[in-house]
Amino acid sequence: MFVVSDRIHVNAPIERCFLLSTSLELVKQSLKMNLVAGASTRTSGLVEGGDRLTWQGWVFGLPHRHETLISKYERPDYFQDAMERGRFRRFQHDHFFTEIGGRTLLNDKIRFSLPLGALTRPLGQWVVTPYMSRLLRHRLELLKRVAESDEWKRYLPG
Repeated sequence: MFVVSDRIHVNAPIERCFLLSTSLELVKQSLKMNLVAGASTRTSGLVEGGDRLTWQGWVFGLPHRHETLISKYERPDYFQDAMERGRFRRFQHDHFFTEIGGRTLLNDKIRFSLPLGALTRPLGQWVVTPYMSRLLRHRLELLKRVAESDEWKRYLPG
């Protein structure tokens, strides 16, 4: 099992940060993958508990398909997406939100394992974990930039 975690302080209310984290348009930007219409319960807007999403794109030069379920949803403090089908043996992403004096701490934790036998350890440690760390940092910085500017209004309803 591999674990990747990162956190960032955002000068914005917890509700805004939570909702931006569930915005599929922002997730598409950070993942650089697309939702598969028809295979997903939702292809735009904000995800909620029980939503199923199918992401498709290219990772490491290979076609990648990742089916996930929003398995836990406790607005505005926490949600979890867990892989139902994909290239990982197991993949779970926890999103934590804590309000601290008008600011919000975003704390993300990804746990995954690979189905590659003897190659699991070196590939996970030297390739996949650094890739996931960069992806997570990019996601958190994008959320911070959007939440702290007027740009958030483009992604959230009314």
